Amino acid sequence: MKGKHRRETGKMNLCGRNLRRVTPEAGTCKEKPPLLSRVNGWSLPLNTLQVVAWTTFLAMTFTSFGIFIPLLPGVWRYVAYSVTSGLFLFHFVVHLVAISTDPAEPNVRIKNYNKPVPVFDRSKHAHVIQNQYCHLCKVTVSAKAKHCSACNKCVADFDHHCKWLNNCVGSRNYWCFFSSVASAVAGLFCLVVVLLYILIQYIMDQEELRTDPHFEKITDENTWLLFLPFFPVRTKAPVLLIIGAAMLVLDLVSLLMLGHLLLFHLYLFFPYSLSTDLRSISDVVAESKTVDMLRELMVPSALIPPRSLASVNFLFRSVLVLSSSFFI
Repeated sequence: MKGKHRRETGKMNLCGRNLRRVTPEAGTCKEKPPLLSRVNGWSLPLNTLQVVAWTTFLAMTFTSFGIFIPLLPGVWRYVAYSVTSGLFLFHFVVHLVAISTDPAEPNVRIKNYNKPVPVFDRSKHAHVIQNQYCHLCKVTVSAKAKHCSACNKCVADFDHHCKWLNNCVGSRNYWCFFSSVASAVAGLFCLVVVLLYILIQYIMDQEELRTDPHFEKITDENTWLLFLPFFPVRTKAPVLLIIGAAMLVLDLVSLLMLGHLLLFHLYLFFPYSLSTDLRSISDVVAESKTVDMLRELMVPSALIPPRSLASVNFLFRSVLVLSSSFFI
């Protein structure tokens, strides 16, 4: 019975929502839970990926508004300023809220976080949460709560623990997390368009990039100005190209990672995907619209058995979820 329960639980996890409310077996945890429960993403220690995320954001903001957008001609410069600054500001706010929010259960939030959390004793209890009572937090929790080992507390409607936020994502901050990812993808797309335009114009017609009045005093075509219009700094063309190429690669890599994550969460919004809270993946595949679509549009159902179509759909979902686990 235990083996059957674990297999069924594993199937449900394939759709991206980890509903397992049992702590890992002894010896399987890579890191021990912290002695004190973490409040939010600012609780020490900070995660390396969290530092990387903020460093990348600041680098893109600095180079975009200080170097590349000022090189755009005419009205496009102001359009880029307006759209990009709006996206960056919105991303900054929702990202900050997602990090700063305490996603814990209501009964956990009213407790004292300065008290150590006891070590789970499997000889006394089979599961951390039983009958909606957490033996570590010592409180009653909701049906969808999960005790996160990284934060060492029960999170309301637990989705996942995000290392980039250094915080858990649950019902209290999920939409801020989703908005943060969506705005980041939109902002990165705008930056890629700006950088590609500048690189193409540099090859075809450099005068289109030298419309700022500060360039009127410069006669050397190999000399460019950074940090226009308030703090113009002269530099040579190779420096501008190296910075542009480096930022383009960074933007494309970030866009690939976050775009994949955004598509994954959009995929979870489809019918029958959200229902995995209550049903196993086999039930989802049996009722999936994808299977019905394949039967109707591709070939007659007599040529492809339903079990084969279900296997293909199951494989597609599994690959998507497993590949997405790297980015969240």
